[in-house]
Amino acid sequence: MADTAIRTRARAAGGSGGKRGGQRKSVGRLSRAAVHHPWWFALPAVVVFAGFFLLPNLLNFFYPFTNWSAYHTGISFAGLDNFTTIADDGSLLRAIRTTLVYAVLAALFQNVFGLVLALLLEQDTRFNRFFRAVFFLPVLISALAVGYVFQALLDQDGAVNQLLGTDIPWLGSTTWTMVLVSAIHGWKWMGLAMLIYLAGLKGIPGDMLEAAKVDGAGAWRTFWSIRFPMLAPAVTFNVTTALIGSMNTFDIVQATTGGGPASSTEVFNIYMFRVFGQGLYAQASAMSLVLFLVVVAVAIPLVVGLRRREQML
Repeated sequence: MADTAIRTRARAAGGSGGKRGGQRKSVGRLSRAAVHHPWWFALPAVVVFAGFFLLPNLLNFFYPFTNWSAYHTGISFAGLDNFTTIADDGSLLRAIRTTLVYAVLAALFQNVFGLVLALLLEQDTRFNRFFRAVFFLPVLISALAVGYVFQALLDQDGAVNQLLGTDIPWLGSTTWTMVLVSAIHGWKWMGLAMLIYLAGLKGIPGDMLEAAKVDGAGAWRTFWSIRFPMLAPAVTFNVTTALIGSMNTFDIVQATTGGGPASSTEVFNIYMFRVFGQGLYAQASAMSLVLFLVVVAVAIPLVVGLRRREQML
């Protein structure tokens, strides 16, 4: 009887051991199969990436040094002639200056709007969650559509003047139109900045805020001395992305003003678009390369400076 029980337990143990061994073998086979995926599985993605991103970007470093245009049947090397032409035109420096002014104003509006919304909607209530979604909606809307909507609203015969009973040419001033269009840009992207600042505010330790409250610090003092310094990583991200993104703007300006009035809002991409439309493809490519260099020249010191600010705070 005892021998029978022992043999039964041995068979059970052997069976379970065999099952475990089989499971280990099957897992090993699956892991080896997972490692040895055929390389051509990635081929469609590589072809799309190379054809629509890598190749055009590489050619952008080649075409500026050619005579490619609608007026030549072939393409030949032209050296620095395109850069000399656009520099002597006088419009290049004006477009760069306009782009930098627009970028600074748009980044300022976007971050101020986003930070104010984050502070107002910080508490996790149903009301605040609803309006977070409402203020994030413009981020999901096409920038071109946003531009056309505001162009219709701010037209001299548009809804704003009809509502106010005025006849103000909102988009007709060579001084204030730039401010207005950059504010529209900031409004469109403020929802993204709001989310980043909300994440930063949620990451501030509660004991620091409690200690400040115990020490008698008011709301403004707590914000300026504790909360705003703790938002340094969020400020770095928002300022960098807003500035670089607005330097590459096209659609909002094109839809609202088309670069006017009197070229006062002709940012670099609008200027490039106009030259490309004239059939001067190599010159437009040279402008694109110049814009790339300007963005790099602005972005690197900006990121380094903001990162150092984070470490100091």
